[in-house]
Amino acid sequence: MFTTRLIHAHEKKVLVLAALILFIAIAVPASNLLLDPGNPLHVPSHVVPLFGKYLCYALLALALDLVWGYCGILSLGHGAFFALGGYAMGMYLMRQIGARGTYANPILPDFMVFLNWKELPWYWTGFDSFPFAALMVLLVPGALAFVFGWLAFRSRVTGVYLSIITQAMTYALLLAFFRNEMGFGGNNGLTDFKDIIGFNIQAPETRATLFAITGIVLALVLLLSSAIVQSKYGKVLIGVRDAESRTRFLGYRVENMKLFIFTFSAMIAGVAGALYVPQVGIINPGEFAPANSIEVVIWTAVGGRGTLIGPIIGAVLVNFGKSIFTAAFPEFWLFALGALFVATTLFLPKGIVGTIQQGFASRRDYKAAAEAEKGRTVSTRDPVDLQPQAAE
Repeated sequence: MFTTRLIHAHEKKVLVLAALILFIAIAVPASNLLLDPGNPLHVPSHVVPLFGKYLCYALLALALDLVWGYCGILSLGHGAFFALGGYAMGMYLMRQIGARGTYANPILPDFMVFLNWKELPWYWTGFDSFPFAALMVLLVPGALAFVFGWLAFRSRVTGVYLSIITQAMTYALLLAFFRNEMGFGGNNGLTDFKDIIGFNIQAPETRATLFAITGIVLALVLLLSSAIVQSKYGKVLIGVRDAESRTRFLGYRVENMKLFIFTFSAMIAGVAGALYVPQVGIINPGEFAPANSIEVVIWTAVGGRGTLIGPIIGAVLVNFGKSIFTAAFPEFWLFALGALFVATTLFLPKGIVGTIQQGFASRRDYKAAAEAEKGRTVSTRDPVDLQPQAAE
């Protein structure tokens, strides 16, 4: 009974994509670890973390789609939640270095020794424990989103004004984390990681495992997000997006509904950042750059906002194209990205997936209209023609 309800709770396309992601999460590590390098199906070790980065970006785009595609909140600050989750994981990884750092200090990270810090700051306490760090990955972005959302939504800040203050929040964090006095590595950030939960972070087996975990998390979050948007709460969210005043007049507490989905989305973004850092090997204040948050908006728009599967496809396609384009023409990438966004807005306003869905819907409507017209033609024939002729 529960399994049947669960299957019916998700759209078929979401289940198909989730199954495909799980297959990739298993197939790529297996290809990397089990097949010989000469095999045409072998995935090189340096490609595994690159694909893992794409999946992390897909998870971040999915987080944005929940608030922008289904609630109408255009957030230009989701890069901040992504970076905060990444810093929480980076702090744990720095504590695991111990005496193996350049300065061989068992307590202080190398950048603190270099800057003459005498003791570990209080806010680094507990990050030697993975469960604590994992909890902070969720709580820190979630707490910031909750406080920010509580103030903004209760003040009824909407539209472009909300987008601007989310970008201002991101830029403020960028400036703060650049300062050495903050105790987060300043401009250089956190890097030179050694272990994660006791495993060598550079080992092919560890990288393959991190990729598999990222894929599994993405598939699970996709299914959970689908369940949310198809629930009664999700239907009201769409009502808030399309007609907020009317939804408010119906008696719904719009502020609370926005606050929940905004906080939940920020926590997903934090998880994406936490999975990103050990695979990329660094986290620095550049992740707070407003341009990064704008890129997430472009991924979501290209794939198709309000579809769940669109942002995942858009994030992977755009970043795959970025990897190729920046290798061939690095100085022109930003122009290409801007042109992509303009072209999407003009020619694919619903994104790739939204346009395809609209095409199928139009085709179904056309067939239904043709069948209805055919039925009307038959039913309105002259009844005399349908009766047998009387014998003379």
